Amino acid sequence: MNTKSYLIGYNSVSAFLWGCVLVRLMILYPLVGFKFVSGGVADFTRWVQTMALLEVVHSMLGLVKSPIVTTAMQIASRLLLVWGVVYMFPDCAVSPAYTTMVFAWSVTEVVRYTYYAYNLARAKQVPNMLVWLRYNAFYILYPLGAGSEMFLTFLSLDDAQALSPLYALVLKVILLIYIPGFYVMFTHMIKQRKRVFKNIGKRPMKTE
Repeated sequence: MNTKSYLIGYNSVSAFLWGCVLVRLMILYPLVGFKFVSGGVADFTRWVQTMALLEVVHSMLGLVKSPIVTTAMQIASRLLLVWGVVYMFPDCAVSPAYTTMVFAWSVTEVVRYTYYAYNLARAKQVPNMLVWLRYNAFYILYPLGAGSEMFLTFLSLDDAQALSPLYALVLKVILLIYIPGFYVMFTHMIKQRKRVFKNIGKRPMKTE
């Protein structure tokens, strides 16, 4: 199997798994409410997110062009939430913030991985609708996801303090980093969007 085929497979599987997370969330929420959603999706979501560690390996091996540091930081922040907050302090997951966080993550990742897989399989022929979602959905999903992550981390502080004052301090520092980090990432995505949409009108609309 060559690198391209592997990456198409990886992105396709990742899109499917995050799609499963989204479907489970959408089925469970109307049935049990946000207080019990985590009981049906938390374990699965945690392992699907953990699989993203492969993206750091991809970057290290030069299989993708993504910077190692940026990739590692983005994945580490997610892993902190699923392992260092929700897994360690499950009481915080009864908050609506857990449901909104998983919703934002899953929609974002379904779009992102589908876009990557399609782009690898059919370079320069990605449907315009998929491109539009890839570079517009973040206006809603990124603030929703980041805000939910911050709120869940905040909710975990008392339990973290009881477990270890040092760990609680680490979480507080991370919360402070979120503020400038959000600005940097959000403005970066806006710049990416502008660059991509300069060229989107130069190619014919693809609908399949």
